[in-house]
Amino acid sequence: MKIRTLYVSDMDGTLLGADSRVSADSRSMLNEAIREGALFTVATARTPATVAGLLEGIDIKLPTAVMTGSALWNPATGKYSNVKYIARNEVEKAIEIYKAAGLPTFIYTLEEGMIHIYHTGTLNLEEYKFLEERLHTPFKMAHVSLSSPDRLPESLDHVILFFAIQSSLRAEQVAAVLREKLRSTVMCYHDSYGPWVSLLEMFAEGSSKARAVLELAEIAGAERIVAFGDNLNDLPMLRIADVAVAVGNAVEEVKSEANVIIGKNTDDAVAKFILEDFRRNNGRPVSTEKLSK
Repeated sequence: MKIRTLYVSDMDGTLLGADSRVSADSRSMLNEAIREGALFTVATARTPATVAGLLEGIDIKLPTAVMTGSALWNPATGKYSNVKYIARNEVEKAIEIYKAAGLPTFIYTLEEGMIHIYHTGTLNLEEYKFLEERLHTPFKMAHVSLSSPDRLPESLDHVILFFAIQSSLRAEQVAAVLREKLRSTVMCYHDSYGPWVSLLEMFAEGSSKARAVLELAEIAGAERIVAFGDNLNDLPMLRIADVAVAVGNAVEEVKSEANVIIGKNTDDAVAKFILEDFRRNNGRPVSTEKLSK
């Protein structure tokens, strides 16, 4: 009996290669699997502003989980669903905590299908570069500039994300205060900026890639979940997956909880695994190269 499997991959460090793009080979294998009936989507910390371009050329039929599961976004329609807004009282307290700590942060709102970016505090170099790379997109509107970096939303009822790029020590200190004082989901972890810089994120209470993946599985009518990840914010969805897959470049905490360890993100390992696993479980010939476990 065939089992409907949902394949869900993180993007950065997992599906994306060293150039932060989906390789031509991965695109080809993913499209081959989708044409044969595989259910594939992504769960990422990114917003549609960058997800849309990165997934171009992949024939995804399902919504994607964006902003670490705070919303689902459908690439085919450009529509959001299952949006989790941070409670207004939590937003107000969080702003006070960030300001008291002197820690700058971006504040994202989602209104009428458009992400609006605000900021409190002075922009640091990493934040400025991050913002500059994301200004020219139809999915985001920035209300931040070098001359006016400190601007809050007029309404705090549609805040979906706090996002800061800060030194690890400062970010971890503020993360600890946020966790102590608030009920919202707080994540602090290293990413591509290096070991001395951390991303500090805050979402609505209960938001996670795990929750979003379970919603996607219900939408797809999937009976089995195979999830792929590399970093700490992937752990929630890996823990609820039937098969948790870590790429070879994953952090040790992720590898230690994975059922399977495959090749690195630079080896098209996710796409190879999906095509092999789908064919194997549907009685079809496996023609892709064997992955090193």
